[in-house]
Amino acid sequence: MSLNEVDAVVDSIVLGVKAGDRGAVARALNLVEDRRPDSRPVIAALLRALGSGRAGGHRVGLTGAPGVGKSTLASALASALRWGGTTVGVLAVDPTSKRSGGALLGDRARIDTPMNDQGRFIRSLATAGALGGLARAAPAAVMVLAAAFDRVIVETVGVGQSETDVEYVVDTVVLVVQPSSGDALQFLKAGIVEIPDLVVVNKSDVGEAAAQAQAELLAVLRAGISRTSCPHPEVVLASAAQAEGIDDVLGAIERHRRAQNDSGALVERRIQGQIEWGLREHVRRIGEEGLEREGGRIAVRARIETLVRSSLLP
Repeated sequence: MSLNEVDAVVDSIVLGVKAGDRGAVARALNLVEDRRPDSRPVIAALLRALGSGRAGGHRVGLTGAPGVGKSTLASALASALRWGGTTVGVLAVDPTSKRSGGALLGDRARIDTPMNDQGRFIRSLATAGALGGLARAAPAAVMVLAAAFDRVIVETVGVGQSETDVEYVVDTVVLVVQPSSGDALQFLKAGIVEIPDLVVVNKSDVGEAAAQAQAELLAVLRAGISRTSCPHPEVVLASAAQAEGIDDVLGAIERHRRAQNDSGALVERRIQGQIEWGLREHVRRIGEEGLEREGGRIAVRARIETLVRSSLLP
């Protein structure tokens, strides 16, 4: 495909995506998932056109262990946002079978998707063997959705203590836990404890156990755990299945969004996220030996940072 042809394809897609056209959004998402070598120039041009660090909808990541209710919470948040007139794109990441290579994509079935709602868009991605809680195409898919919708919700696969990739692709990380599951103890360990900007104790309708979990988590988070973006994450009670506490969750997310905007931290967070993800993908392609031949991790990271900053900042 010639350069002029690439530009024509990209211009057509970008105009549709920024107008919120669902067909254009679907086309863009199909493109960024395409792993064929001849698609790479078009994907790169598309992401450059969409990749302003000062633009795009707020990106919220829901992460946590399997079964804590991330999909139900994503559905409840999307419905509440739509009720207020906010457009929403949801990206649900599902695990892929190591044996068959297939994926059920069942999280999408738990997320309410009214057929006549043009302001709500749901997309599933399979991990395809990628570790860290996300699919390889997730960052690009988030950029597409953020260009089309006011808010983007990213639901990771069920994660453990060390699967923290979501922090590289969203503006606000929401860790979802459930009462009586030992989450407070797990918070004492390094890993996922270091990334949440907000903690939601889901299934709060169980009563006293939820309040106890909230108190324990608050105590742990206030014990001096070092963080760079959110020193003291809020801990909010909610019951996604009962649609209780959803406004409290949205309020906490909005407070974090405003704090980032007011401090100017949002653009830098997006820059650092793209740098880290870009470095990881580059190492995955060339390996540690290739990395050494290119001057080592520090040198490669510096080159990636230069490219990212030049594309994100005017």
